[in-house]
Amino acid sequence: MISKSTIDQVYETARLEEVIGDFVQLKKAGSNFKGLSPFSEERSPSFMVSPVKQIWKDFSSGKGGNVVAFLMEHEHFTYPEAIKYLAKKYNIEIEETEQSNEQKEAQDKRESLYLVSEYANTYFKHILHKTDKGKSIGLSYFKERGFTEETIKKFDLGYCTDSWSAFTDEALKKGYKLEFLAETGLTIDKGDKQFDRFKGRVMFPIQSMSGRVLGFGGRILTNDKKAAKYLNSPESDIYHKSKVLYGIYHAKQSIAKEDNCYLVEGYTDVIQFHQTGVKNVVSSSGTALTSDQIRLINRLTKNITVLFDGDAAGMRASLRGIDLILEQGMNVKVCTFPEGEDPDSFAKTNTLEELEHYLNENAKDFIQFKASVLYEDSKNDPIKKAETISDIINSIAKIPDRIKREVYIQECSRIMDISEGVLFSTLAQLTQKENKNQAKQQQKPQQAFEVIKQEPVKKLDVQFILERKIIEILLLYGNKTEDFEDLVLKENDNGDLVLEPVIHQAKVFEKVFLDLQDDEMEFSNEQFKNLYYKIIETLNQNPEFSSENLINTVDAEVGNAITTILMEDERYFLSDWERKNIFPKSKNDTVAQLVSETILCLRCHLIDRKVLGFQQQTLENKNEVNKNILEEVKDYSGLKMLLSRKLNRVL
Repeated sequence: MISKSTIDQVYETARLEEVIGDFVQLKKAGSNFKGLSPFSEERSPSFMVSPVKQIWKDFSSGKGGNVVAFLMEHEHFTYPEAIKYLAKKYNIEIEETEQSNEQKEAQDKRESLYLVSEYANTYFKHILHKTDKGKSIGLSYFKERGFTEETIKKFDLGYCTDSWSAFTDEALKKGYKLEFLAETGLTIDKGDKQFDRFKGRVMFPIQSMSGRVLGFGGRILTNDKKAAKYLNSPESDIYHKSKVLYGIYHAKQSIAKEDNCYLVEGYTDVIQFHQTGVKNVVSSSGTALTSDQIRLINRLTKNITVLFDGDAAGMRASLRGIDLILEQGMNVKVCTFPEGEDPDSFAKTNTLEELEHYLNENAKDFIQFKASVLYEDSKNDPIKKAETISDIINSIAKIPDRIKREVYIQECSRIMDISEGVLFSTLAQLTQKENKNQAKQQQKPQQAFEVIKQEPVKKLDVQFILERKIIEILLLYGNKTEDFEDLVLKENDNGDLVLEPVIHQAKVFEKVFLDLQDDEMEFSNEQFKNLYYKIIETLNQNPEFSSENLINTVDAEVGNAITTILMEDERYFLSDWERKNIFPKSKNDTVAQLVSETILCLRCHLIDRKVLGFQQQTLENKNEVNKNILEEVKDYSGLKMLLSRKLNRVL
């Protein structure tokens, strides 16, 4: 268990915008920050971060909360893990008690897979640095590749000894279960025998964006032609190779800072670039580039530079990846290295200045690159040239932005020496065909004369809306002192009852509490009811109450509900209304009116429900007309009339 003092210190120290900025590229929007949702596919920002309130809200998925809630949602951390991650980030010493065996056994399956992977990483590093075989074989290999001791430690590189089950035996001895060793792929379980998957290989741990070990890549050091040169962990609950990029943990801050990401093929390419000084680099780990991997980069930057070695066949195969990048609305450049060179070897033999100069000078626009690769084979063949142009137009058609498409058409026309009119016509045909295909997929086959049943319209829950509005008022303005105007019934000179205004000053939470108590009004929604009493109690005890502190004391579901309420107004910053010369009026200007109207509306609604109840009671007893009921209805109707006058409504 982590001590309360440590948790309090973490919440006080952690800055939400800094933590989320490690995972999502944020841009200033008024007093807030906005970015693309990390939980859904989108091209327009709907993710909002409030540094003042220290809360975030993703309007596309509905998720929201504080800094811990973000880590739990995004990285699938448990609560203690999220606290530990933040403590490590902000150099806070953690006070905690030792976990019992029962608590360890209570860890869920997913967490067990993480623990096994972390242990394996520690074990492989120990073998590399602390054993004779590790030093003579594994460490020697890395140093021959030109990696320094600092780089080897930074990337947690390791070694698995060339024995059948040394790692598995040690892990079982430490108490790790065979089922989790097998599921992560570290151990191959044959029933009566178990083997180490990565025996005799140097190890490259594959980390998530937050630094958790998800799986491994292992390179064999012998010339065994039957064995694969590189071997990756199999798919598991924590490792999905199509959704992971090697090096993203070390590169994320540089990618956001430089606003560009270099994409390479192998582990050593990433490490060598990083060691030379170019840190905004990641790898697809030898697999074909996927949409999920591109979206991972898209959270940090809109710009990708794909790096290829001089292998022409490999370049052609990778052209498909460029189309995927364009589909995501990103800007892509391509840079190739001289024949016989790859990113690893080139970075190893050049200084940082030389490497950066080469990348800047040789990074081509994707059209120039495609033209240079495909044009060589087709320049003397009209048919092949036409196919090359069609190929480039197909890529341009993937771009969602119409302005970019037009610019690229002009560039293609210049490079391939063909009229823009023909290219625009071809592009229009491709786009039209694509739209028709999408329309066909969306249409469901219907039988002739089939009657389409309409979904019943959900009835508006007025009480839910009003109760939610009261919670919103308490969260946003609970401690604010306001001048409230109450209309009090008084008898005039003619003996008639009239409403006279009386001004009194009070805190918002006191006004709400007293008004609801006077009418003996209870919340019907259990979540709102619990939250209401918690806020009132907190405000009574702590005059310096702030809503962000409340979020840190409730469970995730209630925290999300609070965030949704607090961030409702912030979503309008996503539309940049002020830039369009639209200036919405601040709620702060009309708090007293908002409070009074909300409570009056709730009173009117409850009166309507009461009268409806009397009406049903009368219908059930048609033969007996109860005078008391009629008098009650008359009294409530009169009260409703008075309340409506307060609200300036006509009945």
